[in-house]
Amino acid sequence: MWDLLAGPFLAAGGLLVVAGLPKLRDPLPLVRALRTTGLPAYSPVVRALALAEVVLGVAAVLAPGRLTAALVAVAYAGFTAFVALAVRRGGVLASCGCFGRPDTPPTRAHLVLTGGAAATAAALAASPPGAAVWSGATPASTAALAGFATLLGALAYLVLAVLPTTTAAAVRGLPKG
Repeated sequence: MWDLLAGPFLAAGGLLVVAGLPKLRDPLPLVRALRTTGLPAYSPVVRALALAEVVLGVAAVLAPGRLTAALVAVAYAGFTAFVALAVRRGGVLASCGCFGRPDTPPTRAHLVLTGGAAATAAALAASPPGAAVWSGATPASTAALAGFATLLGALAYLVLAVLPTTTAAAVRGLPKG
């Protein structure tokens, strides 16, 4: 199982780091996003959660295993629930702060990616005890896995952070018919 899902899992771990760091610097976009959906939010709590997100992402990348996979699954399940709530209620008109300042409203693509990351991590967490994390025994296979995970993470970032703004800009630029 790990051989098949290691790349997506490592990409999900890397995205936790990339998404958590901006919220450490400036928690207000996420505070506002949570409040637009009716959830209570306070900057110190958001910062603490962002720190946990970064630490979990680093742990997932540097020490992948059943425990980190279970924690990543819980984190992404929480993100998926929040995005589903925001999409359903029409909240978070701007950004949740996950990727810095750009306008990144939640979309159905967010649901697919965060749900997929949760499912991937859950499948790995359910792997048999003692199962090898991955069998890449050569430097070349490890480099290929790292490259694959990086590519997946970059594509996920584009779908989550760039596509919504590009789509919104294109829609605003269309003439009214």
